[in-house]
Amino acid sequence: MIANKGKFALGSGMMVGFLVVLVAMFMPLFDGKNGLEYLDALYNSIAKGSANFMERVRRQAEPLAGQQIEVTLAMASDTQAEQTATMFMKSGGLVNVSGSEIKVTGDIGVILNAVVDDSRDMFFNRSDALYSRYGIEGRQAMYNWWNALKAMEKDLNKQKAFKEAKVVAFAIKKAVEPGFNFYGIEPVKIGDRIGVVIFSLVFYVLYTLWYGFAVMYMFEGWGMQLEH
Repeated sequence: MIANKGKFALGSGMMVGFLVVLVAMFMPLFDGKNGLEYLDALYNSIAKGSANFMERVRRQAEPLAGQQIEVTLAMASDTQAEQTATMFMKSGGLVNVSGSEIKVTGDIGVILNAVVDDSRDMFFNRSDALYSRYGIEGRQAMYNWWNALKAMEKDLNKQKAFKEAKVVAFAIKKAVEPGFNFYGIEPVKIGDRIGVVIFSLVFYVLYTLWYGFAVMYMFEGWGMQLEH
């Protein structure tokens, strides 16, 4: 059944080698992590090293300083509404809570500066700073801000306050989300790990080709070939 034993043996050997490397990649050989976990953590660290836009958000909010807003925010639960009300009050807002709904009146510039302060602390892994301010765990506080600002953006758009809504959306994307998503990750500059980055990219290409040629040689060994 084997038309070309040489090619079949070569393909089989390459496939065995491919599988050995694959098994090794899923073993905790890299600081207690497997290969995929290690590279995932590395690329997250590199991404964090280039994702600090906190001061850009602060500059975007500067022209709104002193501008009063009045918004009604629908939160996910009564508990979240109570927690978020505390956060707004600490940020200088006047708050009225009714179930899971919050009515907030305050200086949007001051509120967004508080959001940036919290996001920056979380981005640099200082969740204890948020707990000391609000008595709320850091990631929960950031989730509260995310929900509140999403509702604020929606309400401001309804009021045709499009400029303010745009700045709020920018704060969500460039401050709150990075603060939440990158919490607990140490930032790394790509230049500091350029050797590992290049190796991982080259390895990915070669490893994919390795599998492809292994399959091709095995099929050719069986006597299967593409006809033109």
